[in-house]
Amino acid sequence: MRVLVTGGTGYIGSTAVEILLGQGFEISILDDCSMGHADTVPAGVRFIQGSLLNAAEVADALAGCDAVMHFAGKSLVGESVEKPDLYHSVNVDGTRILLDEMRKQSITKIVFSSSAATYGEPKVVPILETAETNPTNPYGATKLAIDHMITKEASEHGISAASLRYFNVAGALKADRGWLAERHNPETHLIPNVLCSTQANPVKIFGTDWPTADGTCIRDYVHVIDLIDAHIKALNSLGAAGHEIYNLGSGSGYSVREVVKAASDAIGHQIPFVDSPRRAGDPAVLIADISKAKRMLAWEPTRDMTTMVADTLNSMA
Repeated sequence: MRVLVTGGTGYIGSTAVEILLGQGFEISILDDCSMGHADTVPAGVRFIQGSLLNAAEVADALAGCDAVMHFAGKSLVGESVEKPDLYHSVNVDGTRILLDEMRKQSITKIVFSSSAATYGEPKVVPILETAETNPTNPYGATKLAIDHMITKEASEHGISAASLRYFNVAGALKADRGWLAERHNPETHLIPNVLCSTQANPVKIFGTDWPTADGTCIRDYVHVIDLIDAHIKALNSLGAAGHEIYNLGSGSGYSVREVVKAASDAIGHQIPFVDSPRRAGDPAVLIADISKAKRMLAWEPTRDMTTMVADTLNSMA
């Protein structure tokens, strides 16, 4: 089976490419490299450096493919607030072009990298797939719009699709050519920022009086290798027309202090941090209910926070 991996030079997409190749899939990549890095493309893989917004480039990338793993898109929450039109154009309009070109080439299988940001601030945690969707930022709104678009495409044109919703991805994969890891600029993710904390620039812990065991926020994390394992299981599950949505995560979550402790243990000394006031709009706990993925995909994470931190640290060495 040949799979088109959109966004295949980014952090998550390049990991998907590596693992898919290791499992015997043939791979094509479509990426404009605005967020990714062309140097992650393995030798022998068909690579189209192009945009989702260019129908001809999308059509070229889809040639000969049997399925799509769709990671491409803008993904920074803060930037989405500043540039909502850009996020709608790239994420929503780009996916519309992708689905249209898939239909022209009779490609009926797609796994979409969605987001738990589609839920917004949930009324109940852990969050079920049936929970109300009420995104609090344009990024989450684009992911939800795409999920709706895929549902309609499945109903009207018979595609078989899966959307995978998750919060925070961490860790790294060691490939023969080196580590495939986070290379964001600026870096917005907690674990790399904690590992880079210094006395001169200590990491901030926003709120120490939350209604949690240690007073700090709890968030859900999943190792990037476990995440791709879920994507492949979702791909292999596709058959009859329809659209399934799955939540992915740890199933229990980790507090900010637990992340700092895991990072301190990995480095061998206490990481500098500063207790700071709460940020407006931060929920106390965000955890995905992963029971559906366990039941229907036979998936559950096997790598914990210690492994996520250790792999991130090793990739930074």
